[in-house]
Amino acid sequence: MHDGGDSVELAKITGKGQITLPVNIRRALNLKDGDKVAFVKSEGQYIIINPVSLAIRDIQKSFEGEAERLGLKDMDDVVELVKDVRRNRENM
Repeated sequence: MHDGGDSVELAKITGKGQITLPVNIRRALNLKDGDKVAFVKSEGQYIIINPVSLAIRDIQKSFEGEAERLGLKDMDDVVELVKDVRRNRENM
């Protein structure tokens, strides 16, 4: 059901179970010919997502809390950490 606040796009399923994603959906997900899509189950519904976005989301989740753990409070701390890592690599 359409509540007026959301956009609704329809696609027809073929006898082989295939669908053609509407152009507006492909553009919104930045999908090109040959790209894959992921279907994510969330709160009892499936969401279609660009797998690259899904991978980025997973990476972000895996880094949650790392800044605090490493004592990084601002950009200067990050720059110092990168410098330390580079110095350590040069000394290997």
